Amino acid sequence: MGELLKSALGQFRIVSLAEGTSYIILLFIAMPLKYMADMPGAVSIVGRIHGFLFIVFMIALLRVWVEADWKMGRALLAFVASIVPFGAFLFEVSLKKEWHQTYGEST
Repeated sequence: MGELLKSALGQFRIVSLAEGTSYIILLFIAMPLKYMADMPGAVSIVGRIHGFLFIVFMIALLRVWVEADWKMGRALLAFVASIVPFGAFLFEVSLKKEWHQTYGEST
C-alpha cells in the first residue's frame, strides 16, 4: 500500500475506489433510506462525503493526467467511469494493468 501512495497513479487508484464506493453507498443505501424509510439524513451525510471525494477525485484525475502523460481520451474515460455506477471498479482493472506495466508490481 505504501508504494501506491508515492505516485500520482497510485493515489488516483485509491481515490477512484473511495469515490466509487461512496457513489454506490449513496445510490444503493442512502437514497433508498431517504425515499423508502423517510431518512433524508442518510443522503445528507453520504452526499457530503461523496461530494468531497468527487472533488478529490477530480484533482487526482488532473494530476495523473499530467504526470502519467495520459491522452485526453483516457482522462475522459476515467471521468465517465466515475459517473457510471460501478464504473470506477471496472476502470480499476485497466489502472491495475497500467500500474503493473509502469511499476512492475501486482499491487
